[in-house]
Amino acid sequence: MNKNKTYPLWFAAGALILYSVLFVIPSLIGIGYSFTDWSSYSDELHFVGLENFKTIFSADENYIKIITNTLSFTLVTTVLKNGIGLAMAILLTKKIKALNFHRGIMFMPNVLSTLIIGMIFSSILNPSKGILNVFLRSVHLDFLAKQWLTKSQYAFGTVMAVDIWRGVGYIATVLIAGIMSISSDYYEAAAVDGANGWQKFRSITLPLLLPTLATTTVLNVIYGLKVFDMIYALTNGGPGKATTEVLYTAVFKKFGTGQYAIGTALSSVMFVFMVIIGFFMIRVMTKDEVQE
Repeated sequence: MNKNKTYPLWFAAGALILYSVLFVIPSLIGIGYSFTDWSSYSDELHFVGLENFKTIFSADENYIKIITNTLSFTLVTTVLKNGIGLAMAILLTKKIKALNFHRGIMFMPNVLSTLIIGMIFSSILNPSKGILNVFLRSVHLDFLAKQWLTKSQYAFGTVMAVDIWRGVGYIATVLIAGIMSISSDYYEAAAVDGANGWQKFRSITLPLLLPTLATTTVLNVIYGLKVFDMIYALTNGGPGKATTEVLYTAVFKKFGTGQYAIGTALSSVMFVFMVIIGFFMIRVMTKDEVQE
């Protein structure tokens, strides 16, 4: 065999071994621990089978609500980030004044640390001294001033709204790149045929943008399933009992209290969700995509 041809094989083998050592093996060990009673309260380790998973999916605990919160957060933020991002991308590919300035402003929230954004909005949304409620009261709209992060009926929606504000600029930027990669010949031909703006979007932009939308959807789904810092910074899972708790904040708290087995079981559940939902979304989003 030619020596030059063996180099890629060695590199691939090395990369595979490194990936296995750093990612695959630790993941399998973590999944293995989820079938034990591992905790900081005992030096002994016992195999308990599916007991941790039975606890997670039992009606007596808050884990079902935590899983529901995670899936709801993922669904709502993914749909709205893609929808708003697509609208912004279409607008910011038109010939408007100070186009690059507007694009920069749109992307700016994504540059900031999520924890910093959480702390800023915790101050803005403070019920008594926050800028938002102070402004609403100053213009005699007291009925709109709410306990945004301290009342259970508003907290989860508020957290999702802040996260959408933070992430929509990135999604719009990716979609702008996708729109700009579409050849102008398609639009010129459609204009000759008398197509209006909506018809161009429905028949040209959207079909050719599906691969990019598939990418942003999968990225949003993965982010939504493993969200932690935004929830932690804004509400820490509260107010009340698991009102805004998600899988990663629950894992963090379980490890913080020494309940390692439940923490690893929750991590395993999250991993399964990420694989299944990610695979499903790729299949659905790429089924009817159009190649240029």
